[in-house]
Amino acid sequence: MPSIRLSDEEMRYITLFESITGATAKDCVIDEDANRIIFVIKKGDMGVAIGKNGVNVKRATKLIGKPVELVESGDTPEELIKNALFPAKVHAVKISKDASGRLIAHVAVDPRDKGLAIGKDGLKIRRARILAKRYFDIDNVVIK
Repeated sequence: MPSIRLSDEEMRYITLFESITGATAKDCVIDEDANRIIFVIKKGDMGVAIGKNGVNVKRATKLIGKPVELVESGDTPEELIKNALFPAKVHAVKISKDASGRLIAHVAVDPRDKGLAIGKDGLKIRRARILAKRYFDIDNVVIK
């Protein structure tokens, strides 16, 4: 895992989120383009983070004033990408270099889940790309 420097704003969001949920947020990404906050949650804390019927996510969204999205942490690029695309069924993630040496993650999903993996307006695939770049320096994530 790379050392990620959090801004004061990201630190405040993490503190707020943890105080609401009791779950551990390992990272916070402020996605200005999509007007959302993405929290990377410690493995095993997802249920606590979401809360019964999503009550914690709803409360965090209301307090922050932006949609809040949660992704469970992953130790490998494959695991993190799979978690970022959840609930789409990911069959495999293969990482390779393109001609210019950039890292590309090729994600095989169940054909019925392709739309789910891409998400409305491409938000889900963008979330996977942001996290793959931030943690593993992967330049692109492509759904197959």
